[in-house]
Amino acid sequence: MDDSPIADGPPLDTLLLRTFLEIVDSGSFATAAERLALTPSAVSGHIRRLEQTTGASLLARTTRRLELTQAGETLYAYARNILDLERAARAKLRGAPLRGRLRIGASEDFAATWLPQVLQRFRQWHPEAKIELKVGITADLLRQQERGRLDLVFGKQCSRAEASGTLLWEEPLVWVFAADQWLTVDEPLPLAVFPEPCVYRESAVTALGKTDRAWHIVFESSSMAGCLSAARAGFAVTVIADSQRSEGLRVLNREDGLPALPAARFYAFPGKHSPVSAALIDAARRAGQSRLGHRG
Repeated sequence: MDDSPIADGPPLDTLLLRTFLEIVDSGSFATAAERLALTPSAVSGHIRRLEQTTGASLLARTTRRLELTQAGETLYAYARNILDLERAARAKLRGAPLRGRLRIGASEDFAATWLPQVLQRFRQWHPEAKIELKVGITADLLRQQERGRLDLVFGKQCSRAEASGTLLWEEPLVWVFAADQWLTVDEPLPLAVFPEPCVYRESAVTALGKTDRAWHIVFESSSMAGCLSAARAGFAVTVIADSQRSEGLRVLNREDGLPALPAARFYAFPGKHSPVSAALIDAARRAGQSRLGHRG
């Protein structure tokens, strides 16, 4: 069995594709088995059958995590589309578009950068569904979900161990500052951050704590727009996900005396399962793939 692109062969079983996607999205066979209500041995069996069908190795196990092979990357994108088309066909044949109200929470970066694409895709397939949106910090939104006030939360974490949701995608965190201004390396680094708790703030402080670079917080805002304004004005450096970069900002790196940052992982945290929330999660996943490509 090799890692070459998938060739012609037997039809792809959608049951096996669902198992494959769940393993990749959850990051483990055990978690996938729990979510699919299957035994771990059944999940492993599904992957063996899928690899036999495709004639390619799909997953590579490292000491720390599961990774997709080249063939796995290819199949992941197609599998998502195949299952989306199947779901759309079933809904069309039933003549019953999704209805209902969904209370969602979204971190501000998700709401500003990704949510328009997500809602556009979702609306195309489910025009009769209704959505209520609350924007806030991921940790606060998850607490509201625990109290039954939100059905679905879109947010971010920087550690897989901390997250219990469905991984949508991941992307680098970057330091940004005014494009037309320069920092003085021998002065404390001015930071613009969210109030605690915030994974961007924690990532910045942790990374700087491992260096000799002096720093101080000079701007704090509960709004991403506020932190970005401070950066564009040259008032302070802030941390954002790479997809949030826009005009008037430049990325800082080691040449500017700043350490590397971890990746930000964007998750969907569903409460009780519903067809509407599942459809919205699928729309979010597709939006991420179309802009970033799957990063595994």
